[in-house]
Amino acid sequence: MNAPTFLRKPSGGGQGPRRGLLYGSYDSRMPGSLEVAAGPGVDYAEGPGWKIHAIGRTWFRTSELAEIAHRDGPAAAWLAAFRRHGAQAPRHAAGEFAVVAADRDANCVYLAVDRFSTRTLCYAQDNTALHFSDRADEVPNARREISSQSIFDYLYSHAIPGPQTIFAHVSRLAQGSTLIFRQGKVAIEPYWTPDFRLAEKADFNTLREQFLALVRKAVARQAEGGEKLACFLSGGTDSSTVSGMLGKLRGEPADTYSIGFDAAGYDEMEYARIAARHFGTHHHEYYVTPDDLVAGIPHVAASYDQPFGNSSVLPSYYCCRKAREDGFSRMLAGDGGDELFGGNSRYAMQRLLGLYDILPGAMRAGIMEPLLLKTPGVGKLPLLRKAAGYVRLARMPMPDRLQSHNLLQRLGYTDVLEGDFLASINVAGPLEHQRATWARAGNCGLINGMLAYDWKYTLADSDLPKVMGASQLAGVSIGFPLLDDDLLDFSAQLPISYKLKGFKLRWFFKEALRDFLPPEIIVKKKHGFGLPFGVWVMRHAPLKDLAFDALQNMAGRGIVRPAFISDLTRKYLPEHPGYYGEMVWILMMLEHWLRAHTD
Repeated sequence: MNAPTFLRKPSGGGQGPRRGLLYGSYDSRMPGSLEVAAGPGVDYAEGPGWKIHAIGRTWFRTSELAEIAHRDGPAAAWLAAFRRHGAQAPRHAAGEFAVVAADRDANCVYLAVDRFSTRTLCYAQDNTALHFSDRADEVPNARREISSQSIFDYLYSHAIPGPQTIFAHVSRLAQGSTLIFRQGKVAIEPYWTPDFRLAEKADFNTLREQFLALVRKAVARQAEGGEKLACFLSGGTDSSTVSGMLGKLRGEPADTYSIGFDAAGYDEMEYARIAARHFGTHHHEYYVTPDDLVAGIPHVAASYDQPFGNSSVLPSYYCCRKAREDGFSRMLAGDGGDELFGGNSRYAMQRLLGLYDILPGAMRAGIMEPLLLKTPGVGKLPLLRKAAGYVRLARMPMPDRLQSHNLLQRLGYTDVLEGDFLASINVAGPLEHQRATWARAGNCGLINGMLAYDWKYTLADSDLPKVMGASQLAGVSIGFPLLDDDLLDFSAQLPISYKLKGFKLRWFFKEALRDFLPPEIIVKKKHGFGLPFGVWVMRHAPLKDLAFDALQNMAGRGIVRPAFISDLTRKYLPEHPGYYGEMVWILMMLEHWLRAHTD
């Protein structure tokens, strides 16, 4: 079997300036051998037998640790926490962080990241040594052999779910976990898992006051530090809440930034304007153009430490860049509200599908399934065809049915991918990964199970890397108030009916903010910074040239069949640009990453 082209030129590492903040090595044969290169913004502390390096914004849960952090800095508080609690030290911290702690006397090193892996740590083991970095492509001394399986996982999920990275010998530390490296062996110990213990009393007014106080406190925490601060404003409930609360806290209007698109069905700038008028913000707008994509795509794709296919990254980048050009060094984002409080439309859809299990088994197996799934001609009748589709989906277990509309799966693996490449990977890998994640959430019910699932795949693997990568490239720091640890704990205790009341999404969140947000925002459907990429490719020649050139090069890498590339560009995309533009996008971003990192 011939090796795919992308495996023939592995990156040698160390090429060009480093982008990461923290990278180093620890050799267990030499206690105290921790060697770390740290960039700007890394906190450092050392004490007898200990060295600590930490990045991010951390606050501590005990008054003693909080006092140490206030007096001597967060790294000193981390040192005290690890001395007393070892691998469970992060349980006594909150915020977004990545920390490395070396204990010379015990001859071990700890790596830890926050609950959402907002700050990442990647690592590789080389005999008796552990090498680590906050970027997968900058782990010292790591073999940078591209993983065929990770390429497939990327095409399947549009991002590479941790703990895998694009490199076969580099792993990413799982969210809410501590890595312990001792005597040449790696052990991973979770310090946090979702805990859906419902509150004993569900008094709406009491919970509403608690919630508003927590939101206010979370925004205040993220606004600390004296940096010149602005907010993303998409016009949705989350970004509007953060923008409005920041203005209320400061007693003066916040600065807000919104992205628009001159494309029918994609631009929701008017909702951002409604929120801006309601809160009186200093509002800034930028309309992304196809020319912006031509200029930005190679730059953004290459900036990531591994292939990344969330198409909202380009609008996020231009939003951050515009704020940076105006002198702002920090932005607050609204990510997390949907995933903590039940705001994604698929939650309602899965509840609807779950109703099928309530029907008596005899009715399902004896009447409905034979009638709808086995009777010839059912597909010719629209109403029965829809009913049959419902039954097919409802019969699938969770989380399998969440992938029933997966783009790569629908196109067909054998139609899209080269035979040699397919033979080198496990096509069931992504779903096996998701089933294991679903099982770890435990018996917490359908809705809470989906929330925990999204904390991994939607937030930790996709949305947060999108915003973090875009902001770092633009030169601004980011805060996520709605992912505050206290808000997360609060949401986990809410009754399920407060998250999804019947089929009403994020019922409690909206009701609690009904007197704060404008009514138009309360009732609007979720949109965000959706990108009209497929539509623009068909209309804008330079963008089409950029995309099609990338696809033609991809056709020669031994991953995707050239015949599929031809069908995609000549048939599928012209017929349905909005739908198939997503496949063009993820292939194009993969090609640009491979060019920058392997060619």
